[in-house]
Amino acid sequence: MNIAFVASDAPSAANDQSAQRAQMLAVARELGRDHKVTIYTRRGSDSGKARVRVAHGVTMEHLAAGPARDLPEDGVLPYLSDLSGQLMNRWGQDRPDVIHAHSWTGGLAAIAGASNLRVPVTQTFTRPACADAKKARLQRAIGRRADAVIVGCGDEESEMIRMGVPRRNIAVVPCGVDIERFRRQGPAAPRGTRPRLLHVGSLAENAGVQTAIRALSGIPDAELFIAGGPVAAELEHDADAYQARLLAKELGVDDRVTFLGQVPHASVPKLMRSADVVVSLPREVAAGVVTLEAMACGVPVVASAVGAHMDSVVDGVTGLLVAPDRPAQTARLTRELLADPTRRTALGFAAADRVRSRYSWERISQELVRVYEDALAAQH
Repeated sequence: MNIAFVASDAPSAANDQSAQRAQMLAVARELGRDHKVTIYTRRGSDSGKARVRVAHGVTMEHLAAGPARDLPEDGVLPYLSDLSGQLMNRWGQDRPDVIHAHSWTGGLAAIAGASNLRVPVTQTFTRPACADAKKARLQRAIGRRADAVIVGCGDEESEMIRMGVPRRNIAVVPCGVDIERFRRQGPAAPRGTRPRLLHVGSLAENAGVQTAIRALSGIPDAELFIAGGPVAAELEHDADAYQARLLAKELGVDDRVTFLGQVPHASVPKLMRSADVVVSLPREVAAGVVTLEAMACGVPVVASAVGAHMDSVVDGVTGLLVAPDRPAQTARLTRELLADPTRRTALGFAAADRVRSRYSWERISQELVRVYEDALAAQH
């Protein structure tokens, strides 16, 4: 199958959507084992050559549309006609069997670029837009025009239905995990004798880091490691880090909280395996990748009962769910876990098994191929 991926901007560490783009690249590599995948992106600041081989079966094409610098999704809008024109030219020469857009701006460009082709267009939304009325209208239009809308969890499916996208056009395909890198066996980061809790991700208030710090005040003797935000050398200048540190000091737990700053993704498995419990407590979560990675490492998770966590964490079996912004409840559940190593081990084994069977890149790519095949069949 000849598969065209469309992203409005090149995958870049400087891009706010870098985590979602990393997922896109990972699934492209997996699909490339058996299919031809071309990723079409707008030329960014570090795009390099116009055409780059990414992996076996996977090529990335950087299209000249607008300035050669990274832009937020909204910033791409003025250049979408250029981007769709470039896509139309490319696809006139190399017609894909199916098109998969990976952002709402990518979706607009893909639909326009494929207007003269009988090629199904599938669309992934990182999360539906409710607050931004203009963006919500555009997403609704894309959702109704696309042959299939791919969402990451049941919560997103419900949101798309509320936006008016027909249920029959929606497929739930979750984010995946590198189960070779994230696994139970492997080295762990050094640690002391204190029970260790770990938060990985943003330091923003809505990401749950403050809930984790408040919970720590009710978990005597435990330490909390926080990996996220800017690199360690820049933490002192970061507003979110300042607020989190101030809260820890006010609660008298600052001597038990360690801010690591941004940790390279390759180092995260070691860090996770050093923890007794990984806490992931955001108020909303579209992908839930951190929780999946912790589960793959066999580390018990205490996760907020929102979004993707509601699909990935089987409460009491592969981890524990807690309502967001409930530090007292989080503390109680975590204390119970820390006091019961047998239960922690059982949860860890069950979680690792669930991730390997449900969230491997092989499984995710197989599910996407089924979505593509159904979209193709519906056109004939």
